[in-house]
Amino acid sequence: MKKFLALVLCTILTGGVLLTGCGSPEKKDTAKETSVKADETTKTSDGSANDKIWIIATDTVFKPFEYTNEKNEFVGIDVDLLAAIAEDQGFKYELQSLGWDAAVAAVQSGQADGLIAGATIKQERIDSGWIFSEGYYNASQTFVVGEGSDIKSFEDLKGKNVAVKNGTAGADFANSLKEKYGFTVTVFDDSPTMYQDVILGNSAACVEDSPIMKASIKEGGLKLMIPEGMESEGAPYGFAIMNKDKQELLDKFNAGLANIKANGKYDEIINKYLK
Repeated sequence: MKKFLALVLCTILTGGVLLTGCGSPEKKDTAKETSVKADETTKTSDGSANDKIWIIATDTVFKPFEYTNEKNEFVGIDVDLLAAIAEDQGFKYELQSLGWDAAVAAVQSGQADGLIAGATIKQERIDSGWIFSEGYYNASQTFVVGEGSDIKSFEDLKGKNVAVKNGTAGADFANSLKEKYGFTVTVFDDSPTMYQDVILGNSAACVEDSPIMKASIKEGGLKLMIPEGMESEGAPYGFAIMNKDKQELLDKFNAGLANIKANGKYDEIINKYLK
């Protein structure tokens, strides 16, 4: 298969969409601009020139799927998968690191063409207009507590507060259990602020996607731990568009994903961050 170079520009959206969040230092630090330059023009499979640049929105702090490394480079599973798929399919794109809420708003408003940000494929989103790709990673959600906490089960959360991230599968998981187990829920706009609320003792627990939490604890030295038996069933992440006019982009993503799974590139990327 002929290989194509893709232009990858990871940058902050500078106009049109305002960042929404708590303004935490972690969020600001990770929204850094990085870029990898390739040929000015790519070609499609029939050899014709293609100058279109797709605008893809993403989160800022969702390790190991998208985050800033020690070299101030924007990296992660989503970042690498998108680059590999674009190269395979021969399209150019600009990746805009906005934060979860702003990324979703950018795609909904048409200021971005697609979203890749560890977005769980769920019926509620499909019903509200999200159009998902094939799933590219299965993840569960887990409750997380402070280091040394005596919380070992859902029953131990009675009368306590649980922190969640706005609009996520983790928030859905917590809300589905709060009445049964008698805890309250507080919503945050980003993961680092949510983690800090637990570390500071303001919330007894938070809920996060399992691979993100494991990587954050291991590499970030966070004073948090994951109790056994407090996780959900797994659900897939998907690339998303919110306008049928962008179906071409979704089709390219699906085709490229199938190809990189077949040629081993997908496993190489996953193993790079999770093994």
